[in-house]
Amino acid sequence: MSATQRKQYFMQHEQMDFETQALLGGCYYGAADAGEILSTIGRIRSGDFEQWYREWHALAERIQEIAEDCAATGNPVSARRAFLRAAGYFSVSAIFIDGTEDPSRGVPAWKRHLDCWEQFCAGLSPPAEKVYIPYEGASLPGYFFHPDRSGGRRATIIFNNGSDGATSAMWQFGVAAALERGYAALVFDGPGQNAMLWLHGIPFRHDWEKVITPVVDFLEERPDVDPRRIALSGLSQGGYWILRALAFEHRIAAGIADPGVMDVFTPFFRYTPPEMIELLDAGREKDFNEAMDTGLEEESADLRQNLLWRMKPYGVQSYYQLYRAVRQYSVRDVIARIQCPMFVADPEDEQFWPGQSVEVYNALTCPKTIAKFTAAEGANWHCEPKARGLYDQRMFDWLAGVMPA
Repeated sequence: MSATQRKQYFMQHEQMDFETQALLGGCYYGAADAGEILSTIGRIRSGDFEQWYREWHALAERIQEIAEDCAATGNPVSARRAFLRAAGYFSVSAIFIDGTEDPSRGVPAWKRHLDCWEQFCAGLSPPAEKVYIPYEGASLPGYFFHPDRSGGRRATIIFNNGSDGATSAMWQFGVAAALERGYAALVFDGPGQNAMLWLHGIPFRHDWEKVITPVVDFLEERPDVDPRRIALSGLSQGGYWILRALAFEHRIAAGIADPGVMDVFTPFFRYTPPEMIELLDAGREKDFNEAMDTGLEEESADLRQNLLWRMKPYGVQSYYQLYRAVRQYSVRDVIARIQCPMFVADPEDEQFWPGQSVEVYNALTCPKTIAKFTAAEGANWHCEPKARGLYDQRMFDWLAGVMPA
C-alpha cells in the first residue's frame, strides 16, 4: 500500500478524515453540500472531539432552521433537501461524543437527526412510509420507499445498516440509487442500531437471521412487494449480518455485501498481545480489564473513546465482555449455506476488515461476483465513501441481471 493510496485529505486523524470523505460522497445524492463541509472542517483541529461536536452541531442547527423557514414559506423542495443535510450533520456531530466534555449530548443530537430525517421522508414524492416490523413481541422501526405512484408489486431491496451508521445515511448508501432505478426500498433499525439502541436499549445480536426472517415475513405480506424479488444489501458491519442471515433465510433473491465481512472480531484482536488473549480464554475478567486500563493509559485518548463507542451497541459493561461478545460474530462455519447470487464489494485500502472480501468471495459456493474498487478510481477505503456513484453503477448493473426492477 503506497502513501499516495492511503491518502488523508483533510485531517491527520484517520477516522475524522474518513467521516469527512463520506460526507463529501453524500453530496452526490444531496445528503450534504461541499461548501458546508469544507468550511466546517476548516474550523476543527484534527483529533479535537469537542470541536468536532460543536462545529457540526452548529451547522446542523443552522441548516435545520433553513429547512423550517423553507417549509413555512411554501418551498417544499428546498425544505426537503435542507432537512436531509441537517439530519446528516446532526448525526456526524455525535460520532466522537465519548471523547468530548459531555457525552450525554449524543442521544439528543441523534434525536434531532431523526426528526430532520423524518421531515425529509415526509417530503418525498411519494412520501416514505414509516413502518413497524413485528419482532419478538416488539417491533423494528423502518421506512418503506416507493419509486413512484404507479402501484403494483415491486422488486424491493432491504438496506441493512452497519454498526454505527445513521438512519439518514442509508439515503446516500443505497436508497436514492434504488429509487432511481425503479426498485422499492426498505430501511430498518435492527437490534443495536439507531432507535433500537438509543430509544429502547436493545443490543446487537450475532444470529441476524432472527432479525431478517421477520423483515422478509413483513415484506411478503405487503401487496406492493413481489415476494420473489427481494434483495438484501449490507453496509459496513452489515456485510457480516447479511451473510449470516442469508445462510439461513433462503427466500432472498440476491445478496450484496459492502464489504464482505467473514468475521467482525479481527479488528479488535489485531494488536491484542497473546498474554491478553490467554486472560480472555481463561475467563479472568478482572485481570483482563485491569490490563486493558493499563494499556490504554499509554495510548491516545482516541483509542479509549473508540472502545467506549463500540461497547454501547453490544450492550456490555467491560472490555472483557466486549471482546468475548465479538468472538461470536463469524460466518466461517455457515457461509457455504448461502444459495442466492452474491455481489461482494472489495475496496482497496479497506481499513477495518482488509482481505475479508476476497476471503468471503472464495468461501461462497453460490453464484458470485466480486467488484474491486481502487484508489486510482477514487473508490478506495471502507464502503467507497467518495465514489458512491461508481459503486451504484456497478452494483445495480449487476443486480439488473439477477433481479430486475
